[in-house]
Amino acid sequence: MGKKFKVAKEKVVLGKNYDVDEALKLLAEIKYTKFDETVDIALNLGVDPRQSDQTVRGALALPHGLGKKIRVIVFAKGEKEKEAREAGADETGAEDLVDKISKGWMDFDKVIATPDMMSIVSKLGKILGPRGLMPNPKLGTVTQDIKKAVQESKTGRVEFRIEKAGIVHVSIGKVSFDSEKLKANLLAIIDSVMRAKPSSSKGVYLKKACLSSTMGPGIRLDAAKLQTLAGH
Repeated sequence: MGKKFKVAKEKVVLGKNYDVDEALKLLAEIKYTKFDETVDIALNLGVDPRQSDQTVRGALALPHGLGKKIRVIVFAKGEKEKEAREAGADETGAEDLVDKISKGWMDFDKVIATPDMMSIVSKLGKILGPRGLMPNPKLGTVTQDIKKAVQESKTGRVEFRIEKAGIVHVSIGKVSFDSEKLKANLLAIIDSVMRAKPSSSKGVYLKKACLSSTMGPGIRLDAAKLQTLAGH
């Protein structure tokens, strides 16, 4: 454990559940790196991800974006490819793009496709799937509305999916964001995760929440107050 991290960790009260405003203030105070760290939220949910009917996943456009450049590629042809380029896609194509990725090119963060392209995109399942990049209609990444999908992805559309341990990790912005922007992004994510609650989930759904920056210690949030703030 580095000295600076140790000093930062000592400022976080062990076992305390912080209010959102208090946690965001502390997050800014304990920053010790020179680069603009990403802020993440980890949510421990009361579901069993091994059960197919208890999967939690979704996507949303954050009110204030992520504060970083998102590289978006689009599988489309004709007018839809033109639409993608005009909307700001970093790369577009069809079979040629499949070939490029198959040969090892991975210089992108989001993948969008029109429905008619999925038959060729499926060839990349073993490459895109494990990285969480496979286009999916439920996440809005398989769509005819290419313009909207590209613009939302470029400005800060995030996706979330429950992991094997029952935890959801999502980025909510940068440490340089003012606290109100981070709070708005955080509450938007909480709202979306709460709405994604499986009907088969019993008992407490949002069990724990922990806020952290890339290099900083975790700050536990009061989960009950958090979901009340988000309107649940």
